[in-house]
Amino acid sequence: MDLAGKRAIVIGGTSGIGLATVRQLIEAGADVTAGSRSAENLARAKEEVPGATFTPIDAMDRAALESLFAANEGFEFLVNAAVPRERAWGPFLEMDLDAFQNTFAKLWGYVNSVRLGVPYMAETGAVVLVSGYPARKANPGTTAISAVGNAVEGFVRAAAVEIKPRRINVVSPGMIDTPMTALTGVEREQHFARMTANLLIPRAGTADEVAGAILFCLRNEYVTGATIDVDGGALLP
Repeated sequence: MDLAGKRAIVIGGTSGIGLATVRQLIEAGADVTAGSRSAENLARAKEEVPGATFTPIDAMDRAALESLFAANEGFEFLVNAAVPRERAWGPFLEMDLDAFQNTFAKLWGYVNSVRLGVPYMAETGAVVLVSGYPARKANPGTTAISAVGNAVEGFVRAAAVEIKPRRINVVSPGMIDTPMTALTGVEREQHFARMTANLLIPRAGTADEVAGAILFCLRNEYVTGATIDVDGGALLP
């Protein structure tokens, strides 16, 4: 599918993978509306990608979501790469259960956007969500993240059956170098070197590499209900 002239909405589109997706959509000639709940990220994104329209949006605010979709009725693409304010890490048997539950805000934000957005989409439209490799290869300390990723991927397979002819897919990144990792300098380099040392491709991925997979899911009209892995071989032994 030629993306030129197509209309896309990207939630969580002001940083990292979401912003890289916005940039690549603009380069492909799409008309992009993107947003997030971070005023700081919105201001920076407007400077970095002036060709897109940026607006404040929170995936947990259903009324605001529906207003955004209604204002863009007939749009072709919906990408949601938003992450929750809180994600629970650490040993499961020591984990705060409220923190575990709050991690599922990612799933609820995704469900909100699909449920409220799809009725306003063109029938040729496509949705892409983002999970993560812990969904199918959980390391110690990632129980909450893994559970959410599993839920997202299961939701996509189930929703694909019901929203046809519109398509929905999920991209599953591995260890990606994005602003979500707050470390800087040598400490950041050492962190990614340690975390990727045993991968088949022993380096961190880039936001652009994940965004490329998202655009593949939008372009390829014969893919739905699928999970596309961009993880450097993280799922392999």
